[in-house]
Amino acid sequence: MAKVAYYPGCALEGSGGPYDRSTRVLVKALGLEMENLRDWNCCGAMEVKNVHPMLQTYLSARNMAIASEQMGMDTVMAPCNGCYHNLKKAEFETATSEDAMNTVQDLARQSDDPVYSGDVRTLHLLEWLMEELGPEGIKQKMTKSLNGIKVANYYGCMYTRPRQIFPEKDNGPGSDSSYQPHFMDDLLGAAGAVNVEYPLKTSCCGGAHTLSDSDTSTQLVLNLLQSAEDSGAEVIATECPTCHSGLEMHQVRAETEFGIKTDVKVLYFTQLLGLAMGLSARKLGIHENVSDSIGLLKEKGVI
Repeated sequence: MAKVAYYPGCALEGSGGPYDRSTRVLVKALGLEMENLRDWNCCGAMEVKNVHPMLQTYLSARNMAIASEQMGMDTVMAPCNGCYHNLKKAEFETATSEDAMNTVQDLARQSDDPVYSGDVRTLHLLEWLMEELGPEGIKQKMTKSLNGIKVANYYGCMYTRPRQIFPEKDNGPGSDSSYQPHFMDDLLGAAGAVNVEYPLKTSCCGGAHTLSDSDTSTQLVLNLLQSAEDSGAEVIATECPTCHSGLEMHQVRAETEFGIKTDVKVLYFTQLLGLAMGLSARKLGIHENVSDSIGLLKEKGVI
């Protein structure tokens, strides 16, 4: 099993702390190896491209260059959809545009940074777990079961779009689908969850508009929550810290501002997998979630 450079990104060191903690303990329990990416920087998130698109490309390429030139690794693993998306975008742009590669390399030399040469790939945590273990590997590592808890798997919009920057998707068996992603369904199903048919699994949560247009973001999240409940889900599983925070915050806001209450719980998929590995709820940071799922998990016999 290959060691990867772990790129947590900014969100996992802030509001997405439970995702970071559950990722680290889960990876250890699964017997996988990762090393913190040294001296990493923000990927540029959603804001930097408004200053200059190539600045965002450079920031992402710098992280990949550190992995290859300073750490001797060829794979960066990013659990955050935004980070994953931006690094994949930098991969695509530098591979398909000589001007983009030249600009990235010129900026690196001017900044005395490692120079990106295009020999690094980025994987989402979901992809890494599927590549190294897959559903059968998860079954072999399990010490408990999720006991049929009904899960709506929510991937968000940046895990699959725009499709051209994810050439490894939609390649038949063994690859994920950009139209109907299923890697999270596959892993949680192997751990004993029941995956409900969830039509909004790649719809936007409105994360980019949370501050500028909170009402729109709340309505977008409410659509996700109500659709999950209509699908019979008890839990929405997430794999993005921005989506996760948005679902939690706007679930509360929908009730306080608009009087619309939903009961579906929100958990990171790493927290659910960790429970199936016998890890404690506290080690997985479940008590840090805004969404209080402890009662449900006890009722289902998962903790």
